[in-house]
Amino acid sequence: MQQREARPAAGTGLRERKKQETRDRLSHVATLLFIERGFDEVTISEIAEAAGVSKMTVTNYFPLKEDLVFDAHELVADSLARVVRERRPGESAHHALHRAYVDALGGAHPVLTGHSSPGFARMVHASARLRAREREIEEQREERLAAALAEETGAAPDDLAPRLAAAQLAAAHRVLFRLVRTLMRADAPQPEADRRAEQAAQEAFALLESSLGDYAVREP
Repeated sequence: MQQREARPAAGTGLRERKKQETRDRLSHVATLLFIERGFDEVTISEIAEAAGVSKMTVTNYFPLKEDLVFDAHELVADSLARVVRERRPGESAHHALHRAYVDALGGAHPVLTGHSSPGFARMVHASARLRAREREIEEQREERLAAALAEETGAAPDDLAPRLAAAQLAAAHRVLFRLVRTLMRADAPQPEADRRAEQAAQEAFALLESSLGDYAVREP
């Protein structure tokens, strides 16, 4: 199970809660098996048996085996765009993303930072399929950030600025995310990992300050 902040409720009804509980349980059971034996060594049938459900139930909830690991992929893909849309009055997209990242380190919110257990980090790193899926999610995150920047700045469809800004800002987050994952794989204590990640964030966002510091500033 991809560690994350609490997921917003899909609905208030019993049926919706039950579906979310089943989804979470399947992801949890599968991830434990993957960490123990390796992602590529565990079959959908084995996950179904361990969870006490049918194979069809697993595939109905998770058509992609990789998303049993990255069950929060929609939250991750939306994360940077959401920060931009919720930035403070007078705050640029660049400054909002820097602030949100540092704030997330203090609360260890993995959707933005990449925090995980050492076993989870090693399991993802060991699987080419999981690394490829994570790159796809990162691409979605950049695309959604570009769309949010275009919307927030009123950019024309052929304006390159939102896409270029998103590429730079998403790249900074990608580098920081992977740094944290590397530290997690090495069993770094969380305070040490947070210190190094915050230091890297200061450097990364400082490099982008001259080009993006005043871009997409929200009106006071």
